[in-house]
Amino acid sequence: MKKRLLFINCLIVLAAGILSFTFKPDDRKTLEIGASAPDFSLPGIDGKTYTLASFKDAKVLAIVFMCNHCPTSQAYEDRVIKMTSDYGPKGVSIVAINPNNPSSLRLDELGYSDVGDSFEEMKIRAKSAHFNFPYLYDGDTEIASNKYGPVSTPHIFIFDKDRKLRYQGRIDDTENPHKTPHTQDARNAIDALLAGKEVQVATTKVFGCSIKWAEKSVWIDKAKIQWAKEPVNLDTIDAKGIAALIKNHSDKLRLINVWATWCGPCVEEFPDFVTMNRMYRDRGFEFVSISADDPDHKDKALKFLQREQASGPNFIFNVDDKYKLIEAIDPKWEGALPYTILVEPEGKVVYAHQGIIDPDSLKKIIFDDPMIGRVYKEQ
Repeated sequence: MKKRLLFINCLIVLAAGILSFTFKPDDRKTLEIGASAPDFSLPGIDGKTYTLASFKDAKVLAIVFMCNHCPTSQAYEDRVIKMTSDYGPKGVSIVAINPNNPSSLRLDELGYSDVGDSFEEMKIRAKSAHFNFPYLYDGDTEIASNKYGPVSTPHIFIFDKDRKLRYQGRIDDTENPHKTPHTQDARNAIDALLAGKEVQVATTKVFGCSIKWAEKSVWIDKAKIQWAKEPVNLDTIDAKGIAALIKNHSDKLRLINVWATWCGPCVEEFPDFVTMNRMYRDRGFEFVSISADDPDHKDKALKFLQREQASGPNFIFNVDDKYKLIEAIDPKWEGALPYTILVEPEGKVVYAHQGIIDPDSLKKIIFDDPMIGRVYKEQ
């Protein structure tokens, strides 16, 4: 019996080894020129399921692997929209596939976006950016992405009417959407195919964010270990110190949350602030918490902050006079907890809210602020 169990365990270990070898990112191959387009069956944000046959009438099919969070992918969104508008009437279909597994995306990688790469967040991005092409999700299974082998986002694959690959690589050679590209690689390939000609440059290198394959979820575990090691402190602050925080003579967008351990909504929403801090703190953003607990309960407040791993600046008001705290934070504040304000450098308050926040709305406000925003902002 023991020998049999040992044999079974050996098989399990061997199988695990084979699987880990099979799905190493370095073993994935990008589809070669001349290969047939691999079929797929993927959900679109419009509620439909798309396969290769969904585009059977297209003279040319372009498949773009792109995502929400990547700043390079964002930089090409308008160009993909324009390509769809320009070439749709000519019989060209353009479809986008998000290959990223959300569980492999670290919070600090989300610093350049207000949304992540989940299916529901794809709907948000597509609506706000006015996508005019099908946007499909492959993050859960990665079956299609493994077949095509994109290197980064964005990565475009262009097929002829027989669905043979004729071009794969970059869309053009200029990431900045406000500059004119030197080479319109994807458009050149499409134009050649529509004219019945050979594509002169069939392959180019790509630039962008790496694909967040499922096996990269180990990065999340490493990040959690790293964050857990960050020190958490709680300092006292007086009305004068709070006034200085509000004036914000810094170069950072400052989010201030007033909370207390006895406040249920405060405790409920606090993890959202920790998440935002981890997302944006490398981009000129700072989260500051101010406890409204009695100064005698400082130890209790500190234990809560340590449990939440709130490693940013944390303060507790130094006197047990809540009305002085209210006046110091914002004379317009009625006094109910929690209370949250967002302050630009030199004291411009761009957001103030009494009560529990909507984290998605607040993240969008933070991301849309001129202090943060996309890498390539609108001109």
